[in-house]
Amino acid sequence: MAETELTEVVDFLAQHAPFDALPDRVRRDLARRLRVRYHRRGSHLITVGRDSDELIIIRSGAVETRDAEGRLVSRGAEGWASGSTTLVGSNPSRFDVVAIEDTLGLHMPAEVFHELRREQPRFADHFEVQRAGLLRAAATAVATSRHGEAIMRTSARDLVHRAPITVGSGTGIAQAAVVMTDEGVSSLLVVDDDVLVGILTDRDLRRRVVAAGVDPARPVREVMTREPIVAPVDAPALEMLLTMTRANVHHLPVVEGRRPVGVVTATDLMRLERANAVHIVGEVTKQPDVDGVVAIAARTPRLVQQLLEQDVSADGITRVVTSVGDAVERRLIALAHEDLACRGLGPAPRMCWMVLGSRARHEQALGSDQDHAVIIADDAPEGAEEYVAALAAQVVAGLEAAGHPRCPGDVMATNPRWHQRLSGWRAEFRQWLDEPVPDAVLGASIFFDSRPLAGDHELHARLVEGVAARVPQARNLLAHLAAQAVANEPPLGFFRGFVLARSGEHKDMLDLKRGGVGAIVDLARVHALGSGLTVVNTRARLRAVAGPGGLSPETAEGLVDALEFISHVRLAHQSRREVAGLRPTSWLSPDELTTFERRALREAFHIVREAQRGLAQRHPGQHLA
Repeated sequence: MAETELTEVVDFLAQHAPFDALPDRVRRDLARRLRVRYHRRGSHLITVGRDSDELIIIRSGAVETRDAEGRLVSRGAEGWASGSTTLVGSNPSRFDVVAIEDTLGLHMPAEVFHELRREQPRFADHFEVQRAGLLRAAATAVATSRHGEAIMRTSARDLVHRAPITVGSGTGIAQAAVVMTDEGVSSLLVVDDDVLVGILTDRDLRRRVVAAGVDPARPVREVMTREPIVAPVDAPALEMLLTMTRANVHHLPVVEGRRPVGVVTATDLMRLERANAVHIVGEVTKQPDVDGVVAIAARTPRLVQQLLEQDVSADGITRVVTSVGDAVERRLIALAHEDLACRGLGPAPRMCWMVLGSRARHEQALGSDQDHAVIIADDAPEGAEEYVAALAAQVVAGLEAAGHPRCPGDVMATNPRWHQRLSGWRAEFRQWLDEPVPDAVLGASIFFDSRPLAGDHELHARLVEGVAARVPQARNLLAHLAAQAVANEPPLGFFRGFVLARSGEHKDMLDLKRGGVGAIVDLARVHALGSGLTVVNTRARLRAVAGPGGLSPETAEGLVDALEFISHVRLAHQSRREVAGLRPTSWLSPDELTTFERRALREAFHIVREAQRGLAQRHPGQHLA
């Protein structure tokens, strides 16, 4: 390269990240070691399935990157660098990089790239972030419809197409009816001082005014529904649909803070393709016996298959499965209460049935086993424990018939240890916090992922009140939890190959749960508990701990993307087994994976491994007691 051209290349590099962060001497030396190549429009700079041993910096022109399925991942022009994911990760390449204009490239040999990564931290960090971005594109690709739209990202805000029609609480009923007619709406939001205080629907007018003979001159505050159920503007459409079904309402005000921004109706939501989930939940609530509930629950695998065919995200699918599971469990609890009452074993004591683990986190997959417990009020009468034991026995049998195996560790409400009075539960939590023996780690892992499902939710709130604030000071417990999180190593070998089971039932198979989904769940839990957070959903935990004192934003989003991709592969595998009449598991043969899935899984497992290393450094083994 001539001296004039060398100077131009040095100046070019100085204008683009991450080369602008290199010392002048290093940048000039780098320019001497680059090779200039011309690429005609339409030619491949990097090809899926082929080894690549160089980084290509676009000097002029433009390129686009596509995955193995032909889906667009990114486009880049002057200053863009391609090939880092292969150099940082493993060959062969899992992306096509094609020139979409006549392009001039500066080609950096692999040995030069790795030398700069070792010696220049800012250079290395830049390409770690870029690599994580490509995994994010892979995670997004599997959750994108064939029409190119992320169909599970519809939110309440997306469904609000007009400003809310409002009246004050002192407005006359007749005047409100005129407003509804003039505006062509079936509901009015009742607002005082820009704060939602109620809703008035056409059904309210029929039932509470006309049928009840109420004077239409009276104010709407007397017949409106006070403090209606609402949806925040960022609520997923599917959750809104399920909320409306559970509450048997047809209008859902959408709010930002306490200020209404619109109304979504059942008709709006039923236009979405995922209405089948709501039908299942609705049918479950109507079943008169356990057999009916089991029959409806049997539709869940087919629903998951449909959602996979529609390219719904793993997050969306597990939320659907969780909602169906919630409905099934609630109905079985109600039927058990009815049966015990008929047998003269009531009345039911004041109690709260809580779900644990993946269901509590809204992350339930197919065939998940049972994890639940019961809090009994301290003032419940003598014999309350016997009632709960009888109730739990029926619910557990019903859940087993509905496809949810009993918990191998017996973490179920049938176990006397897991149906206690509130004071007993508080003693358990104190022991977990103050005496973190291995059993306490198991307890903390399960019961810090809990959610009230049926009964008196206030009991659950009183149990967990103040616990989150104490956990950050429970250093030994956190160290044990961290050790557990680090122990679940991703199934990735030294040379980035998959580690398969060597013997037994799952010989030559890959475990997507223990070192994949489970490892990310454990990482998120220990980081969230260490920060005193009360959220239990894994994605919410990861995003909540991103920033100073927690995970770096890049690592947090990388783990979110890894969770999405691994979960999607796992759900697809489980669905295929269900269709074949086999029990769904998290073990699969690598032969089932496409080339694209293999590459992306390796990348996802690598991100998990790096996050585990970071956690191990924060909680070194000497803190364990």
